[in-house]
Amino acid sequence: MAQYAVLIFERTPPEDLPPEVLEAHGQLPGRIAAQGGREVAGMALHPNETATSIRGGLVTDGPFIETKEVLAGIFVIEARDLDHALALAKMTPIVDGGVEVRPLRGFEVAEAS
Repeated sequence: MAQYAVLIFERTPPEDLPPEVLEAHGQLPGRIAAQGGREVAGMALHPNETATSIRGGLVTDGPFIETKEVLAGIFVIEARDLDHALALAKMTPIVDGGVEVRPLRGFEVAEAS
């Protein structure tokens, strides 16, 4: 099965998400498995204010651009194809944002000598 990154964007800060939304995120791996997919990994991100950006060698505190929605979390799923990945991603509990689904491609990692 192919792997896809599901990027979660929210306008609501993580600390303000209703408890039922957080609970629904915890149930997501089981719901994905019930539909024939698999959650490989998932994690929430610290608030946008904790970001440090690097652009052209310049390091700045905070996100590089102002947006209404911030990247709040990411999970990686295995799905049969893009249509299946989209169907699984639609199950992501969102308050006032959305998700972005991207296929992942692997790279060979050179071993340290």
